[in-house]
Amino acid sequence: MRNKHPRGLLFLFFTEMWERFGYYLIIGIFVLYMIDPAATGGMAFSDKYADDIFGTYIALTYLTPFLGGYLADRVLGYFKAIYLGGFLMGLGYIGLGIHDTTAFYVSMALIIVGNGFFKPSISTLVGNLYSTEEYKANKDAGYNIFYMGINIGAFICNIIAAFMRNQYGWSAAFITAGVGMFIGLIIFTLGRKHLQSANVMKPVQEGDISLARILGMVFLPAIICGAIGWMIPDNIFKSDSTDAFIFACIPIIIFYVRLYLKANHEDKRPLGALLAIFAVGMLFWAVFKQNGTALTRWANYYTDRQVTGSTEQALSSIYLVDKKDFQTKEVQKYDNQFQAEKDDAGEPIKVQGKDVYFTNISNEQRVELEKDPTQTVSLINTELFQSVNPGWIILLTPVVVGFFLFMRRMGKEPSTPSKIVLGLFISSLSCLVMVAAVYIGSNGAVKVSPLWLVGTYGVITIGELCLSPMGLSIVSKLSPPRLTALMMGGFFLSISIGNKLSGVLASMWYDYENKANFFLVNCLLLLFATLLGLSILKRLNAVMKEKGLN
Repeated sequence: MRNKHPRGLLFLFFTEMWERFGYYLIIGIFVLYMIDPAATGGMAFSDKYADDIFGTYIALTYLTPFLGGYLADRVLGYFKAIYLGGFLMGLGYIGLGIHDTTAFYVSMALIIVGNGFFKPSISTLVGNLYSTEEYKANKDAGYNIFYMGINIGAFICNIIAAFMRNQYGWSAAFITAGVGMFIGLIIFTLGRKHLQSANVMKPVQEGDISLARILGMVFLPAIICGAIGWMIPDNIFKSDSTDAFIFACIPIIIFYVRLYLKANHEDKRPLGALLAIFAVGMLFWAVFKQNGTALTRWANYYTDRQVTGSTEQALSSIYLVDKKDFQTKEVQKYDNQFQAEKDDAGEPIKVQGKDVYFTNISNEQRVELEKDPTQTVSLINTELFQSVNPGWIILLTPVVVGFFLFMRRMGKEPSTPSKIVLGLFISSLSCLVMVAAVYIGSNGAVKVSPLWLVGTYGVITIGELCLSPMGLSIVSKLSPPRLTALMMGGFFLSISIGNKLSGVLASMWYDYENKANFFLVNCLLLLFATLLGLSILKRLNAVMKEKGLN
């Protein structure tokens, strides 16, 4: 890697790996923790409320990079921003281990603010390492390698999370996330000398936007609009938090549009191309980020998680099983309740309880268990399915990178925008895998094989590898140098809006009597994004060519 990639990439790789270890450990257990009964240490929230909080949380973690990226560009520098952001996130992760409602929300706030400083800064450092002619041609591959580091952390974290919560409880799992964050900061410190050349603050230039103007024209209006959205009676987007978030985004979106409209001739076309990519990418994240909500629910309620024989023994040796009692009376109590959670109008809502797992087992399993209703059944932890996607990324990243390198040697490598559009289309196919799973399971009446989730994640991972690393790369390639981190913040803003939409979409799960229609809607959203991308592809490629890029 030394000849083709700068040495500093290795340290950014491991720093991000451990930071994402903590972040995705939280993501993997967050909804499960919120819906877990208070008796077993959870928050006892309803599924719909948990989806809403989850969507707002992951949305805000990608909204704050807008300001954090600007401050890193102009005030703090990337090193200070990474230290500040990492420290706040580490405290937030540990704080979630305190079983208290106030501590829960304060800790989320610390993580949200911390991520705003950390995320755009480390991504910008990666791009800056490839600013010289020696490494410039390998920027896409560098971001793919960096992206693999993210997913190694995301893969191992859920295994550790399952171990910690099974053996020591929810609090221990959250504290483990904090430890991972601080390990990442230590590794970053060890590699500072190899990153010094990339820690270059952009000089102030004519036409730059001052911090006071950013706060006065963007964030103050965003806060005011958010407050208005929160206080509006009769929710427009189904919840106060969603209304507040959508309203708060309006001034920020207007800011980026004005940035484009007032740009000089040299910057205008690249900025326009970036805004178009942000728009189509937003729809991808609206579907993809349902891995923490809808697909976690599918794993929890609709997937056969029972392990027996040698598999049970192997997993028991590392404590990755969850023991649950099977009681016929409990099965009758919870029968089909999870299929139709309702609102507060007096209609049935899903009953919280550990035995809800057994409501839709096969007749063969039910007959076997009823022979001895007091026997224990070993179930793999739901959060382990969150490791499937990063596991696929680890396996497929060398394949995808190698394929595009081969295409480059043949002179037929797709342009970066073309890769993004291809990723959108491939991702849409993953929703069709889930449609098939719904029909195989008779719309949730019978649990299905975990291989359906594995297959779904496999397909969307190919799409993700075409889209997400390319998104980071294209922001670094097209952004005017003085606005790199700010536009990186815009990229994360598009993810933020997509993340919130994912929570909104997931909260509609119980509105669909036929769950296949839920996944078909997601498929159509991605196909629409694909068509939108195709409609602007020619212009995007022209802009890339103008900049001397592929």
